[in-house]
Amino acid sequence: MKDRATSIQEEKTAVAELLAELAERDARIAELERASAELQSARKAIRLAAKVTLSSLRLHALLLLQPKLGVLRQYAPRPIRLPRKHRAGGTPQASMKISVVTPSLNQAPYLERTIRSVIDQDYSKFEYIIQDGGSRDGSTEIIRKYASSLTYWESAEDSGQAQAINRGFRHASGEIMAYLNSDDFFLPGTLTYVADYFSRHPNVDAVYGHRIVVDEQDREVGRWVFPTHDDDVLSWVDYLPQESFFWRRSMWERVGSRIDEDFQFAMDWDLILRFRDAGARFARLPRFLAAFRVHPQQKTSAQMGDVGLREVDRIRRRCHGRAVTHVEAMNAAVPFLLRHIVCDRLMLLRGYR
Repeated sequence: MKDRATSIQEEKTAVAELLAELAERDARIAELERASAELQSARKAIRLAAKVTLSSLRLHALLLLQPKLGVLRQYAPRPIRLPRKHRAGGTPQASMKISVVTPSLNQAPYLERTIRSVIDQDYSKFEYIIQDGGSRDGSTEIIRKYASSLTYWESAEDSGQAQAINRGFRHASGEIMAYLNSDDFFLPGTLTYVADYFSRHPNVDAVYGHRIVVDEQDREVGRWVFPTHDDDVLSWVDYLPQESFFWRRSMWERVGSRIDEDFQFAMDWDLILRFRDAGARFARLPRFLAAFRVHPQQKTSAQMGDVGLREVDRIRRRCHGRAVTHVEAMNAAVPFLLRHIVCDRLMLLRGYR
């Protein structure tokens, strides 16, 4: 009996030792798993920090190169200087009708300059429509002064710029379409150049050119020089200059023949994206086509901090299915901005300014 009891005790001791070894092994495994998880977490943190650092470095490097896109006042005011060839027209035989609509509300200080920039073009086959929103600052008197040069004009209250544009285009019949805000203006030879380009490139649906930025006195204060067109960057930022943007009527009809009146600020970006998503083929023209005016009362300055930011967020969410930060959008635009810097410097070296 004693031997048997001893044997049982030895077995119990062996089992206890084995269980202790297993528990110790499990504890070591758990410790290794915790260490592995901590290591993975640390690696993720390092990768994230590196990504953020790289993004910051890219942005800082870009800022050091000083891209001009997005910067309105770049230098002291000076007279507008255009290359000689920019004043030369295109093919005189170009015969496509161009419809231009100007939406306006209380822009009397600049409206006449805008009107003259259209009716004084060296291209005769155009129609010009002004849709005023019920101005009370003398704008209607200015419009009446040029009524004989207009296809149609009206002064009536509306819900905003988008509705005014839609109302104006209801009276348009041209093969090529554009709208020009009542504080901006076309540069000499623009309509001839655009008509000629569309005539020679039937596969292109929409075009735009470089922008000159002017102040209240028509003095040049900046230039936006664009690289060749990039469809992808449009999902992140809108640098396309609305005042130099022209498109075919066929594309307008393809997207519903209307500006989205839910937008007050970003209706042009929305229209451009609708064109792109409908298969439009864009071309950036190597020419300054129009001037964009900066002044304290303009909608770009007054609404960007409120309505504008909400509409920009809305468009980016539509493109990406989520919220997009300004830093993320700018990082996505870096390759486009670098190409812009190259184009801008080349134009400077060629004596274009």
